[in-house]
Amino acid sequence: MSHTIHPLDVIIKKRDGLALSQPEIAHFIHAVVLNGEQKLAEARGEKPAELAATDKVSDAQIAAFLMAVFQRGLSPLELADLTTAMRYSGETFDATPLHSFTVDKHSTGGVGDKSSLLIAPTIAAAGLEGTPSISVPMISGRSLGHTGGTLDKLETIPGFDTQLPLARMTEVLLETHAAMVGQTPRLVPADRILYAMRDHTGTVESPYLITASIMSKKLAEDIRGLVLDVKVGSGAFMPTYEKSKYLAELMVPTGELADTRTAALLTTMDEPLGRFSGNWVEVWECVDIMKGIRHPMSADLIELSNILSGWMLYFAGKSATPEAGARLADDILRSGAAYKSWLSIVAAHKGDTSVFADPAAFHKTTATRILRASRAGYLSGMDCKEVGWAVQRLGAGRAKPGDPVSAHAGIESHVKLGTKVEEGQPIFTLFSEDEALLEEPHRMLAATVQIADQPPVRQPLIREIITRETMLAAG
Repeated sequence: MSHTIHPLDVIIKKRDGLALSQPEIAHFIHAVVLNGEQKLAEARGEKPAELAATDKVSDAQIAAFLMAVFQRGLSPLELADLTTAMRYSGETFDATPLHSFTVDKHSTGGVGDKSSLLIAPTIAAAGLEGTPSISVPMISGRSLGHTGGTLDKLETIPGFDTQLPLARMTEVLLETHAAMVGQTPRLVPADRILYAMRDHTGTVESPYLITASIMSKKLAEDIRGLVLDVKVGSGAFMPTYEKSKYLAELMVPTGELADTRTAALLTTMDEPLGRFSGNWVEVWECVDIMKGIRHPMSADLIELSNILSGWMLYFAGKSATPEAGARLADDILRSGAAYKSWLSIVAAHKGDTSVFADPAAFHKTTATRILRASRAGYLSGMDCKEVGWAVQRLGAGRAKPGDPVSAHAGIESHVKLGTKVEEGQPIFTLFSEDEALLEEPHRMLAATVQIADQPPVRQPLIREIITRETMLAAG
């Protein structure tokens, strides 16, 4: 006879520091989703079905569960079980019809972080040529807080549809080998409920809950390889190197336990990545790169994108090593094959590809202001998170989910950390669609930019790489 599981018992057990079983975790997440469906039915004016007592869980109990996890943590097995329960809490993508190695990347978020716009068409181009076939079912998010969102960037392309049903996503992948879409309401509904609750319960920062949130959505794509770009530095979501590394060391085994080859790269985020930060301006930068126009300020973006792509190509069997994969990725970018794939992907999403003929002309900004160096010296530092907030307040980001964003607001970086500058030399150009929005971001940037007599000690772009092999070697 099976043991009856009550949500309250699950909460008390975790509160007391005991390990939860797979059935206990699965049942609690199932109850969370059932109660969420009841709320949606009530909001539509429908009478929801009566739930069994063991399936009822209140918002207070969900909050208590999240706090118990925040305080007590989860073992690797518990974390894998929670991720799996969330992954299968709704519909999932089925990659079987693709007959292809499915691979994706995920970034923990940064300023000017647009590498997905280069990586997806690069891998798609590789997947179209020879064997093995590779596909990128990329489900992305929107901007929130100081970080940008891939969907907001894509939606600056006229007509681009990010809200594809899974059946259409399969068709796009069969045609172009990459799809770039948003989360559907029925995909991982447990995460949507828990994520909203975490924001109100002081549990957003839990590395266990962050891992389950990220990995459940990525694994629901039915991927066989995953490369994680875990940001480190003043513009990163995690406040310290140690916490970023800890998060990476939770996500890698969670992916591997789900039979998905997983690597996490700890990458530096002490300044905006590339030349532009915003929405359309980031698309513009990536289109230029794919067309063979390599602005000096985009060098770090190109390097990072190639390294991340290299790991994806390595997992897929397209290269003998990640380093060889990075060289292959750069060859694909330089050859124009990635741009050809990009045009196919955008067209498959009903986007207007004519805007790429002259992306600078499509940049419809109405107000600009330049931040200039206050004195001669070396650009020695900045709070990159503050730069991200400045971009957001120009109109490019949102303070809360659902807020509108400006397509053309953002900044252009003119110098990188360590660059020698003269007094009056441009550091940033600010763009906005509203003149009134320029003053505060300009003041924020002026306050955070540091110029010194000596160049700073710069961190390498790739700080550390975490894989199952490195974790086993470290014991």
